[in-house]
Amino acid sequence: MKRRDFIKGAGAGAVLAGAAATPLVQAAPQFKWKMVTTWPKNFPGMGTGANHLAKLIEEMSGGRIEVKVYGAGELVPAFEIFDAVSRGTAEMGHGASYYWKGKSEAAQFFAAVPFGMTAQEMNAWLYHGGGMALWEEVYKPFGLIPTAAINTGVQMGGWFNKEINSVADLKGLKMRIPGLGGEVLQRLGGTPVNLPGGEIYQALQSGNIDAVEWVGPYNDLAFGLHKAAKFYYYPGWHEPGTVLECFINEKAFKALPKDLQTIVLTACKAANMDGLSEFTARNNEALHTLVTRHKVQLKKFPDDVLRQLKVTSDVVVAEIAAKDPVSKKVYESFVKFRDQVVAWHDVSERAFLNARAGG
Repeated sequence: MKRRDFIKGAGAGAVLAGAAATPLVQAAPQFKWKMVTTWPKNFPGMGTGANHLAKLIEEMSGGRIEVKVYGAGELVPAFEIFDAVSRGTAEMGHGASYYWKGKSEAAQFFAAVPFGMTAQEMNAWLYHGGGMALWEEVYKPFGLIPTAAINTGVQMGGWFNKEINSVADLKGLKMRIPGLGGEVLQRLGGTPVNLPGGEIYQALQSGNIDAVEWVGPYNDLAFGLHKAAKFYYYPGWHEPGTVLECFINEKAFKALPKDLQTIVLTACKAANMDGLSEFTARNNEALHTLVTRHKVQLKKFPDDVLRQLKVTSDVVVAEIAAKDPVSKKVYESFVKFRDQVVAWHDVSERAFLNARAGG
């Protein structure tokens, strides 16, 4: 009996000793984040792009970060997401930086510049030309970290309820057009109106505005804009490679372990490329549907209109850049990089496209 008791005691002691020698496994901390957007919930391209980014972050982090996406108006109004993320109401925002020109004129350069850079060129400037460092500098005072999260590529010129045959036709035109493009329209006698996506169809249909630019065929078809206007103009002179952003509350970001910080930023880069690929894949099919099924009148802006838009754009952009030192700094970097990349693309992309077209 004593021998059996001894063996039992020894066995129990060994178990306890083993337990003491094995370190307790700490559960990895979990982070529950909110993402507020300027887009309607689940809207193709942008809304679904925000959903895709949230899913990427959750899957890449092994569930350590959960991101709940809120469409425009669900948690905060569309144009209040910048302030909401800045003050920590939400950890992430998904929108476009030209909406925040009231916060910083320089912010507009990171979305779209009329007659500026294409998607490929914008990504090159941001990732390898110093653009991201400047963008971070612009958002730093607001406690935000910016990232590129989607690029739409070259957009369309917009929907009009009348034909545009000359620059004179832009005078008195009430058009939903944000950012620097809106400043150019105003200089030519039009009235720019800044509306979130969820409000533009009703405004155009009711006649409160005469024209609207949104994105391109893929998104415009989804909104049904062809039901409110039949003249569909190209090219999108005002937005040649529009960057849509995801900005992150700096305190929330810094509270993450280093590996999760890397995952969030890498997921944004992946979403940026995926977004451009989606728009490229979907736009032509949607355009074909608009023209053949819905009898939309596809029109190119007259050459003299485009020339005047470019002349005016150059003046307006330079004037805005001169308003403050930060805008000037961003503008100078943008122009220097654009001139360099255009010189290269003249003998690469442009030369190939001309050759492919037989020109």
